[in-house]
Amino acid sequence: MYASIDTSAKELKEHLIAFMDEHIYPNETAYHEQLNALDSRFQTVPLMEDLKAKARSAGLWNLFVPINYGGLTNADYAPLAEIMGRVLWSPEVFNCNAPDTGNMEVFIKYGTTEQKERWLKPLLEGEIRSAFAMTEPDVASSDATNVQTSIRRDGDEYVINGRKWFITNAMYERTKIFIVMGKSDPDNPNRHFQQSQILVPRGTPGLTFIRPLTTLGYDDAPQGHAEILLENVRVPIDNMLLGEGRGFEIAQGRLGPGRIHHCMRLIGCAQRSLELACRRATARSTFGKKLAEHQSVLEDIARSFCEIEQARLLTLKTATKMDEVGAKEARDLIAAGQIAVPMMAQKVIDRCMQIHGAGGLTGDYFMAQAFNYARWCRQADGPDQVHMMALGKQLVRQHMASS
Repeated sequence: MYASIDTSAKELKEHLIAFMDEHIYPNETAYHEQLNALDSRFQTVPLMEDLKAKARSAGLWNLFVPINYGGLTNADYAPLAEIMGRVLWSPEVFNCNAPDTGNMEVFIKYGTTEQKERWLKPLLEGEIRSAFAMTEPDVASSDATNVQTSIRRDGDEYVINGRKWFITNAMYERTKIFIVMGKSDPDNPNRHFQQSQILVPRGTPGLTFIRPLTTLGYDDAPQGHAEILLENVRVPIDNMLLGEGRGFEIAQGRLGPGRIHHCMRLIGCAQRSLELACRRATARSTFGKKLAEHQSVLEDIARSFCEIEQARLLTLKTATKMDEVGAKEARDLIAAGQIAVPMMAQKVIDRCMQIHGAGGLTGDYFMAQAFNYARWCRQADGPDQVHMMALGKQLVRQHMASS
């Protein structure tokens, strides 16, 4: 059922670069034109299906699948994710887009045979999309134990009530399954065993889409982010993932790889922005000189190069440590990357937009949307402050133990 990748990581990287050059970059304008021509911005862009078929034929499919399921190591996948990150919509072409990658890993690790057959198989085939519903508007959801959505057993069913928001993929017409996190045992003295994760198919009575949401004005269509309401939603007991009280465990299992995937893609955004800025600096003149002859521009370019290289090395080191000891034991580097890489990308992209003048703020270049992605990532898997607090505590404990 899972991907079996026989090609070496180096060959895959070469094939992916060639595919991007031949099929992705030339279609960036056409993709957005087709998206804007749809009756609903959350429908499938026709071009996407054609590109997915080409990617699958080229052997560039399900590249995210972990090595113990026939895929790649994190260290091998990192450069590929960086390449895909250079065009924000391209990961779906290769069936490597969030949150589907994380959801597929959840099904791979924790799903029953029936759950895998019904949901994982079509996800791996790229036939459907999925959503992960954890964040809530009324509580600080960076602490997953805060979620208030209730999951109550009633005979052979669970009844779910709650409100969620910033649920990526929720608006997408291809999304057919929601993994919902809520509290099934709110009075458990161990707050890490109060939560469960449960499957809610699209179309289940009581699941309502309140509104699409934007970040810095971008709706990120066709995936989008949405506010949803669950009112007396009933699903069979077989829809529970792993078991009652295992929701926090599942969340921790999926967030490590997902966080590092975001970092990889952000490095691709920053790298492409820098390349565009270098071209702009040699093509544009002000005050009788090329931009590339102005010291301030050269300093911004040099500083950006250094920061991208630092972030790339940190990300590769993190990926390697995850391969060697697992995500849990690599949580210090995962947190460091989550702190450093989005901030780096935000700063670098901002400089590159500045070098492009007012045009850098428009949709004529990809940088404005990439800046939005970088800023969004500083919240998506938990705010900077939470990762700083967790990393600081971990480092202090280590030094206390060694003193």
